[in-house]
Amino acid sequence: MLVKTFSASVQGLQASAVTIEVNTSRGARFVLVGLPDSAVKESYERILAAIENSGYNFPHYAITINMAPADVKKEGSGFDLPMAIGILATNGQVNSQMLNRYMMVGELSLDGSLQPIKGALPISIKARELGFEGLFVPEDNVREAAVVNNLKVYGARHINQVIGHLNGLEPMEPTIIDTRAEFFAKQSEFEFDFADVKGQEQVKRALEIAAAGSHNLIMVGPPGSGKSMLAKRLPSILPPLTLRESLETTQIHSVAGKLKSDCSLIAQRPFRSPHHTISQVALVGGGANPQPGEISLAHNGVLFCDELPEFQRSVLEVLRQPLEDRVINISRAKYTITYPCSFMFVASMNPCPCGYYNHPDKHCCCTPGQIMRYLNKISGPLLDRIDIHCEIQPVPFAQLSQMQPGEPSSVIRERVIKARKIQEERFKPYKGIHCNAQMTEKMLHKFAEPDNSSLDMLRMAMERLKLSARAYSRILKVARTIADLAGNEQVQTQHIAEAIGYRSLDRSDWAERGV
Repeated sequence: MLVKTFSASVQGLQASAVTIEVNTSRGARFVLVGLPDSAVKESYERILAAIENSGYNFPHYAITINMAPADVKKEGSGFDLPMAIGILATNGQVNSQMLNRYMMVGELSLDGSLQPIKGALPISIKARELGFEGLFVPEDNVREAAVVNNLKVYGARHINQVIGHLNGLEPMEPTIIDTRAEFFAKQSEFEFDFADVKGQEQVKRALEIAAAGSHNLIMVGPPGSGKSMLAKRLPSILPPLTLRESLETTQIHSVAGKLKSDCSLIAQRPFRSPHHTISQVALVGGGANPQPGEISLAHNGVLFCDELPEFQRSVLEVLRQPLEDRVINISRAKYTITYPCSFMFVASMNPCPCGYYNHPDKHCCCTPGQIMRYLNKISGPLLDRIDIHCEIQPVPFAQLSQMQPGEPSSVIRERVIKARKIQEERFKPYKGIHCNAQMTEKMLHKFAEPDNSSLDMLRMAMERLKLSARAYSRILKVARTIADLAGNEQVQTQHIAEAIGYRSLDRSDWAERGV
């Protein structure tokens, strides 16, 4: 007897349908074809134990399972459930007439319970696209899958629940989530707030500008000056995610298996902080079974690299292309995948190997040569792609001991949102451009053209600091954001002057100052 069940596999961020054909005939063998990987091949033992431990009889026939299309590799353990249901349907233990109405995914434990799988959200989107009435997923995945409307999503703890529903004995209730209500309710829940930060007004200003224009930023300062503390609070002043951005971000985290069981849509911008021992593949994505890397997990959010010079130089260099293109193309012998990676790059570093160069109280024991070698761990092309360089000093005890809290994140966020709305209106005619950091050279001439006095100041800075053409563009983009925060339509001299001040690492006298 031939029975068909329906499932899906995930490649990149997209799911593709997989038809599982189960055929029984005389004999006593089990054959699985259709390019299954090791996890799929091992499913026989899981399915056999799960069926028998759930009170059903495993058919004692020759069983052939074909996973179509046969020329696409099938990976993961999510095919256990549809294969088990197909096997039971061949001898009438499951009603085969219902199978063409549902798609199903799930890994089986030996007792028949269902374990969570990766990529439930893109699979749910694919099920709706193909016109299926419903989708069965493990209970831990039901909230992310139920985000998709016009599709009945059932979360099952055990295979018996799926069988009971298909046989009409114990119908399951689909999970219904008020996506919009949950999404908007969680948008302002932040663990960290700028009200906790005493002093550091100059750095807060730089972070506000970075958030308003989605600019990349690096903080340079001695240990204990608050670099990591400030970076962790950056998501609290970024504009809230739109539903479209949230869906994109949730898809990436779903494919990577990073979503919690109680999460439906990600409501806050991601903040990723990889350790400096990270590899190139872990950062950009890929691997034998392709997975999104840290830069894609930070999509629509922040990628924070603490102690930037401690990262391997080869790892940092792979950031150059994604920072410009905002997508990462991963090409291997067996696959080519594109992941989105539109993120704010925020980094921190000590000013020298000992950490106390230019410290107001502690003496630096590093030579100018040692300082330059330390700074040279970060290549010039990568620094060029960082819009804002911010020097940070320790907060004096007098400010630390003040009980008065700083400006809260909610107030700063309002100014950032106001500036972003100006940019959204400005870039409405331009597809894929939403903020100042994404402006092209042509847009710079149209929206950030400096007046004559500003141009003279900029020319002097370019000559004195020996800035590159990319740094020139970055200064204009930052100046445009500063003008937006001030509510000015035209970029003025004071905006250019402040933007030039955020290029401190371009100054040739860095290693000589204060020594």
